[in-house]
Amino acid sequence: MASKIEQRVEEIMNELLQGTEYELVDVEYVMERDWYLRIFLDKVGGIDLDDCQYWSEKLGAIIDKEPLIQDAYILEVSSPGIDRVLKKDRDFVREAGKAVDVTLYAPINGKKNFTGVLEGRDKDFLKLQGIEPLPREKVAQVRLHIDF
Repeated sequence: MASKIEQRVEEIMNELLQGTEYELVDVEYVMERDWYLRIFLDKVGGIDLDDCQYWSEKLGAIIDKEPLIQDAYILEVSSPGIDRVLKKDRDFVREAGKAVDVTLYAPINGKKNFTGVLEGRDKDFLKLQGIEPLPREKVAQVRLHIDF
């Protein structure tokens, strides 16, 4: 059910965002203490609170008219953040050449976390400079690396 809701909300958002400067980064429909529908948006220069409010109101009005979500939920529209998770092919293309943190489901040679410069990704492997290619099925998460 959650994946159907995410897919439909992604369709709605892509229609709404068409021809705008905004990019849909991700959609999550998850149960924590309550149900949360999270929309992550971005644009050149980043998004601000006014952007989040605008898109929340616009999307909320459409979702309320559809028999899409039966349970009570909390709608959150936000930026993916500076340490954004990379999920889609376009994310890996856009962020190539930047440092990333990779977490694996299971260790490879005793190591489960890697940090390196992203070279790219194909259907089988995630490639970081100077690191043996990591099998995609073992990759749990890839985030932009932040130096403090």
